[in-house]
Amino acid sequence: MKTQIIEKFIEVFQQEPHSVYFSPGRINLIGEHTDYNEGFVMPGAINLGIYVAIAANGLPFSRIYSIDFDEEFSISLNSLAPKKGHWATYIMGVVSQLQQAGYPVKGFDMVFGGDLPVGAGLSSSAAIECAVGFSISSLFGFNIPKHSLIHYAQKAEHLFAGVQCGIMDQFTSVMGKKDHVIKLDCRDLSFDYFPLDLGVFQLLLVDTQVQHSLADSAYNRRRNECAEVVLMAQQNQVGVTSLRDLKLKHLDEIKPFIDRAVLDRGTYVIEENERVIKASEALKEGEIFKVGELMYATHEGLSRKYDVSCQELDFLVDQTKSLDYVIGSRMMGGGFGGCTINIIQKEKAGHFKEIIASAYLDKFGKSPKFYTISLGDGTREI
Repeated sequence: MKTQIIEKFIEVFQQEPHSVYFSPGRINLIGEHTDYNEGFVMPGAINLGIYVAIAANGLPFSRIYSIDFDEEFSISLNSLAPKKGHWATYIMGVVSQLQQAGYPVKGFDMVFGGDLPVGAGLSSSAAIECAVGFSISSLFGFNIPKHSLIHYAQKAEHLFAGVQCGIMDQFTSVMGKKDHVIKLDCRDLSFDYFPLDLGVFQLLLVDTQVQHSLADSAYNRRRNECAEVVLMAQQNQVGVTSLRDLKLKHLDEIKPFIDRAVLDRGTYVIEENERVIKASEALKEGEIFKVGELMYATHEGLSRKYDVSCQELDFLVDQTKSLDYVIGSRMMGGGFGGCTINIIQKEKAGHFKEIIASAYLDKFGKSPKFYTISLGDGTREI
């Protein structure tokens, strides 16, 4: 992929790139929809991601070429504005954040592409944002601290893409560590690395091929519902700023005054935070089967209480329950499509794919995709 990026850069811009950078996508082992509620998550950077080649061009504008979309797009550095539904929006959002932070971004040429499937819940948008921020910082010698780059990428998603995402995706893309997951406290960004020693097992993603857009109303509506629970709880509890501050007993107190579906959102988040803590304890003890049990419980909560699953995701998870070589499965990401994440025995991977593909084709008339992934390092020059 690096060679392809460099060759395309030379072809499009008639010069060699200054450098090439890689920013990974991410999986989330457990802890879904807790990040924007100041909770706990347990993600990891993966070996799939976005590659960026960049060079200064001495012009008052920047030229960007997307290999995946086979399209060039120019942006004026003096008038950056979102272009709804267009891939350049993510790049312009990051440039805008750097400018607002006082960094004098000058004209640059950029080619980017990757092996990270879009719409599969692997956080392709965060990978693009972090790759762009990191590459611009390096090109112009800004030496922007990693934590600042993470926040600029997140704000780009908020203000330009219109998605009120939490910090997890951008944090993982930048701070990932090979063969480790991260237990991240999304309130203060304190974190610990945990080795993910799967032994005879492996991580395998199954892509429903159902495309989802986190920019639609459903994602932001969940955020608003969580805020509604917090607002109601604040009437009885001092010092409550997010669902992170609440226990299930607190929800019992407001139960008569709040819609049942909205209460379920809060219940799920509180329970999911507890599952992340239990998963970290299980990893310390090497109890990978316990992690698998918690993953199934997470899916049940996402499907029944948080209501962000879909029939395809539920079907894939249900199919694994009769397979004794699968120890954990759940939907991953924002929901309404995308992937399930599964822990399965390595030697059974082929059998698993055959069974799942056949059942899925019979049920939905199309085939899923499979991604065998490993955990890798975060955003870096390559």
